[in-house]
Amino acid sequence: MQLDQNISAVVTGGASGLGAATARALAAKGVKVALLDLNADAGAKLAKELGGVFAECDVTSEASATNALAAARKAHGQERILVNCAGIGVAKRISRRIKETNAIEPHDLATFAKVIQVNLIGTFLMMSKSAVGMQETKPVNADGERGVMICTSSVAAQDGQIGQVAYSASKGGVAAMTLPVARDLSRDGIRVVTIMPGLFLTPMFDGLPDEAQKSLAASVPFPSRLGSPAEYAALAVHICENVMINGECIRLDGALRMAPR
Repeated sequence: MQLDQNISAVVTGGASGLGAATARALAAKGVKVALLDLNADAGAKLAKELGGVFAECDVTSEASATNALAAARKAHGQERILVNCAGIGVAKRISRRIKETNAIEPHDLATFAKVIQVNLIGTFLMMSKSAVGMQETKPVNADGERGVMICTSSVAAQDGQIGQVAYSASKGGVAAMTLPVARDLSRDGIRVVTIMPGLFLTPMFDGLPDEAQKSLAASVPFPSRLGSPAEYAALAVHICENVMINGECIRLDGALRMAPR
């Protein structure tokens, strides 16, 4: 797909981190970008900077997703690119012993369900809503391409650590959806690709002290540092432009294989 002013994109989680970097990279190519996020202040500010549009969106709500996509399409027309970056992470073991009482309690269902709802079901919801709109458009090139969807999984889908049961399950589900959805939409010329980031400098790491960040960075074989959101964005742009990339999950991790803890 040729990226220019004739193409519009929707980026969930677009107010910060990987989503914001991707929105910037697409806008730099001339793409009309709509940012969807719960953070209205940051989202509106970035959208203004990029000459795009912001729509508040809770990806766990069908009504919210529908309204946000409607706002994006009213401003820019049907999106040809959907980038799913909205997500959350928690750290909880499947069970834990309480020091004070020595009792063992299980991972609470509400937290597990919330992570699945945002990361997995939210991704599915946005894909299903966007697919319908893309399917009704005319192809943009000789290959018959109508659109591309980029999802965000994680290396935790394949080598999840202690305390990542909910996060790994949600990101594993995103990775597992990639091929069947790509096959579902192949007859309509819509590609589906998932990026599996390793350790990236995103808002999830903001609260960590410098020493902890340095320790994490040292665990990456090469380059031995945390990834930059701009590097995720660069891959997302390349996926959009390279029509042969389809139905694949791509690790973006500096050869990292995470240890149990």
